[in-house]
Amino acid sequence: AKKKIPLMLLRLAMGWLMFYAGVSKILAPQWTSQGYITGAKILPEFFNWLSLPSILPITNFLNAWGLTLIGASLLLGFFVRISSVFGLVLMVFYYLPIIDPETFPKLGHSYLIDEHIIYILVFLVLLAFNAGKAWGIDSYRK
Repeated sequence: AKKKIPLMLLRLAMGWLMFYAGVSKILAPQWTSQGYITGAKILPEFFNWLSLPSILPITNFLNAWGLTLIGASLLLGFFVRISSVFGLVLMVFYYLPIIDPETFPKLGHSYLIDEHIIYILVFLVLLAFNAGKAWGIDSYRK
């Protein structure tokens, strides 16, 4: 039980962070991910494709609703392992566009490790320890 408390608190904190980030994007009709992904120096063809006018609405929808659903999953402790995988992948997509090969490993305000790497590690912990079983709905599922 002592290990469940910090695991549950980590899951809830990450869940709220993701849920709030997603809902705030959904409720802001002018929000777009274009500014974040345009000009990516790592995989520029891929990120430029994601920002094409025909693809950008899909990118924005998947981003905002992905964050929201990942957050809801973590808050409820429901399908946490699956949502942790999706969260981890999403955070990799958030990390890659900010890498500039000319200045790497310096990343704007940090050196190699920024908040996205921390989030990736949190998702790994939630996945590895099946955090939905720490007082979440997953504890009632087989």
